[in-house]
Amino acid sequence: MPNSQSIHIPVTTSPTLFPILGTQKPFLKWAGGKSQMINDLLKFAPNDFDKYIEPFIGGGALYFSLNHSNCIISDLNEELVITYKQVKENVHEILGILSTYQNSETFFYQIRSLEAKKLSEVERAARLIYLNKTCFNGLYRVNKKGEFNVPYGKRTGLFYNSETLLRASEYLQNTEIYHLDYKETLKRFAAKGDFIFLDPPYQPVGKYSDFKRYTKEFFYEKDQIELANLFQELTYKGCYVMLTNSDHPFILDLYKDFHIEIIETKRLISSNPNTRTGKDIIVLGGL
Repeated sequence: MPNSQSIHIPVTTSPTLFPILGTQKPFLKWAGGKSQMINDLLKFAPNDFDKYIEPFIGGGALYFSLNHSNCIISDLNEELVITYKQVKENVHEILGILSTYQNSETFFYQIRSLEAKKLSEVERAARLIYLNKTCFNGLYRVNKKGEFNVPYGKRTGLFYNSETLLRASEYLQNTEIYHLDYKETLKRFAAKGDFIFLDPPYQPVGKYSDFKRYTKEFFYEKDQIELANLFQELTYKGCYVMLTNSDHPFILDLYKDFHIEIIETKRLISSNPNTRTGKDIIVLGGL
């Protein structure tokens, strides 16, 4: 395994499809988002790769920072995938809908109570962006029925940024977007020379852990083991693989044969200030 100095890449040398846009910020705030870890993640990105694959896309902080010309993103969260596709294809319609929305508690609960599957896809995208930007701490959480159940965040002011959404739409144009399980995504598309970033639901690290599954399904220890096995298979295939997770003994043991970096982080989603610190790990395979 090369040391961190030998694989460091200055951010300015990342492959560039959109030289005018440069690095794009995520348009959603997502539980477990990687914005605060971007410098650490970019430090360990490969110098050159064929395509970028991120099958737990979430807010897409690393995806938006890499600025690569050949990307595949996917997620098991149907609402999230629909939103990415609609931002790519119908961003002006989304902005038109958002311009009619109000940042108020009454309106928030009216929108939250809507049944997503009865809406058009562009309406579903606008609804998710609105709820994400006006709910408590930007946390996407659903109950066992798959219904969004986060309360109103009581923040005032504009809840969306037109420029961010327009730039994200342009950024997404040459990206393939799929509603797939991560295993199916990697089975279909992963090939030798690809860079794959895996950001699964984290292994809980304590009673007050803020790592929550953002679909109605859960990620158990058996799922972490299955993912670790696939991580190894991908490295054997010749992929460059980077994975993030919690600094948990179980996870550290799963990846003990790979290079691991431990990063101090803040848990911005947590409602308890005393639990807003922690450690993330970055696991490197084939790098």
